Amino acid sequence: MSLRQRLSRLAGRLQEPQKVARFQRLCGVEALPRRPAGPAAAQGEDEKAEAPVARGVRRREPQLGASAGPQPPGGGRNQCPAKPGGRGAPNGVRNGLAGELGPASPRRVGALRRNSLTGEEGELAHVSNWPLYYLFCLGTELGNELFYILFFPFWIWNLDALVGRRLVVIWVLVMYLGQCTKDIIRWPRPASPPVVKLEVFYNSEYSMPSTHAMSGTAIPIAMVLLTYGRWQYPLIYGLILIPCWCSLVCLSRIYMGMHSILDIIAGFLYTILILIIFYPFVDLIDNFNQTHKYAPLIIIGLHLALGIFSFTLDTWSTSRGDTAEILGSGAGIACGSHVTYNMGLILDPSLDILPLARPPITMTLCGKAILRILIGMVFVLIVRDIMKKITIPLACKIFNIPCDDVRKARQHMEVELPYRYITYGMVGFSITFFVPYIFFFIGIS
Repeated sequence: MSLRQRLSRLAGRLQEPQKVARFQRLCGVEALPRRPAGPAAAQGEDEKAEAPVARGVRRREPQLGASAGPQPPGGGRNQCPAKPGGRGAPNGVRNGLAGELGPASPRRVGALRRNSLTGEEGELAHVSNWPLYYLFCLGTELGNELFYILFFPFWIWNLDALVGRRLVVIWVLVMYLGQCTKDIIRWPRPASPPVVKLEVFYNSEYSMPSTHAMSGTAIPIAMVLLTYGRWQYPLIYGLILIPCWCSLVCLSRIYMGMHSILDIIAGFLYTILILIIFYPFVDLIDNFNQTHKYAPLIIIGLHLALGIFSFTLDTWSTSRGDTAEILGSGAGIACGSHVTYNMGLILDPSLDILPLARPPITMTLCGKAILRILIGMVFVLIVRDIMKKITIPLACKIFNIPCDDVRKARQHMEVELPYRYITYGMVGFSITFFVPYIFFFIGIS
């Protein structure tokens, strides 16, 4: 047997959903027995579900017969054809299904986030190991929007603006390449059953590679590369942080039933390759963003072009909006850093005083850090809410798209791209310009 055949066979084994289901059972996650359809069966299932069912999620089935009209993405199982001749699956639909399932119980018990655009929920499951459940919930949140919107501003406002900006550059590059690669390869999520889907927020996206694994690999490695030598701390701390962070995020995606082992390994190796190629240029990119006369125009145009390109790779799915959100955030933070630098609001320390020593932790230091986070996040969330209320109706009006149902309206590229790009562009711009200016004005910078 040739090496290529051996690698192909190994890849096939690593992609098997049975291995994901086996890992879930090892960690104390078991699917509840599926009941036959019918009102009596559904009622009996409801009664049994309440006591023994732990936190899990179920899939919301489309209601048939109510309307013969077109279903939104996620509302049907075969919205668009799979990749011809390949292992692809329809995008924008609930992929990773082994076959038709009977209607789930109408009662959900302690569910995780549902997919806000497709209305999809997960399936009920029995969880016997609660510490592992909460640990892996934490791990999966390290690759979600809530974490990013807290993590990057905290670096920029309280720790080191230079490191924060460059972390964003790396994050945008890694996530963009990962999302585009998903839409090119088009491999489905692990089949359910046998896998228990504990989270379905990203279930309408493709699976290969895992962008959670890519982010969970890129961020800790980039943090150590950017801070070691710039700050005084033992290298062993960084060498402990990298495998702990990376393994927690990667294993959490298998635990949640969202990725196969092969997806995780591919995401990890893909990130290492991206860092090897592009990390040497991060310093150059950051300096260009701050100092070049026409940097804002180039940044906005480049990120917008990349967003349009990514929207042409495949049909609708939540990954398109995420890609536009990532690009918009990156463009806004880069443009904000350009204005901040030219106004002298945030000045990076001179190279002569490196490495930087950790300042003594005092009540004043902690108080200012907490105050900056509170004021900054309130301002950022207000900006995000205002821009969302403006951009969606405006895009619908410009492109003559009905906006009575916001979920359906956002499934159009003409709405989703400007909404995500402009809204999160303003969020990024606020993080690196408006909020630091407020800090400077009230004297807590």
